[in-house]
Amino acid sequence: MNKNTIAKFSLTVLFAILCILVLIPFYAIALASFKPGKELIRQGLNLSFDLSVMSFDNFVFLFTGDHSYFLWFTNSILLTVVQVALTLIVSATVAYGFAAYEFKGKNFLFICVLLIMMVPFEILLLPLYTLTFNLGLMNTYSAIILPGIANAATIFFFRQYLRGVPKEIIAAGRVDGANEYGIYIRLILPLMKPAFAAMGILNGMNSWNNILWPFMVISDSDKYTLPIGLKTLLTPYGNNYDLLIVGSFFSIVPILILFFAFQKYFIDGMTAGSVKG
Repeated sequence: MNKNTIAKFSLTVLFAILCILVLIPFYAIALASFKPGKELIRQGLNLSFDLSVMSFDNFVFLFTGDHSYFLWFTNSILLTVVQVALTLIVSATVAYGFAAYEFKGKNFLFICVLLIMMVPFEILLLPLYTLTFNLGLMNTYSAIILPGIANAATIFFFRQYLRGVPKEIIAAGRVDGANEYGIYIRLILPLMKPAFAAMGILNGMNSWNNILWPFMVISDSDKYTLPIGLKTLLTPYGNNYDLLIVGSFFSIVPILILFFAFQKYFIDGMTAGSVKG
């Protein structure tokens, strides 16, 4: 065996091991969703496949029981779609400005974007909460959506991606008489499909799994997102593990659908964004 063959085999084994390690938690929660809550209280999450305690009762309760799970699910779907769409539109437009135009203070503003990426969100919680309260946005979805639509990491990614787009395309559009908006919408945006797919998946995952900030600004149970709703199932007075586990397992489905639907574009976008600029 030559060195290349050995290297490929080693990488294959390494990634196979990593894949197994990643899938183990999903396997554990999949098994747990078929077990009664009292079994989870006794033994916790484990990898044992015991048919004597497994049934579809949790799934029946999920789809027919008296609970608010699908209200939370719908809230999360709508919130994620709106938030991701606005984030992609705003961030792509800002990134296009950084990549395509020269203006005074451009480098300083871009450095500010990079600095924002380095600030942990927890540091911004108190001033952001105060601002949200003063604006009268508490207990509204606007309080969740607005702070994140100009996402620094997304702006940075789009800007790096757009730096790899030939400037001749923009010049050709101007020669043909297109205005700046027409160039951006008709010429640039179609070239950004892989970048949109990559950032759509990553921002979609972040929005779907976000719990800290929504938990701070939403107080009405009818407006709970899915992570907040699932959290309310664990209380000092009783824990609804039957719904919690099967609900957590079912909550993975939208993210899997999103990833597999845009998998090809996601890989192309991440690869292009990592080498351009």
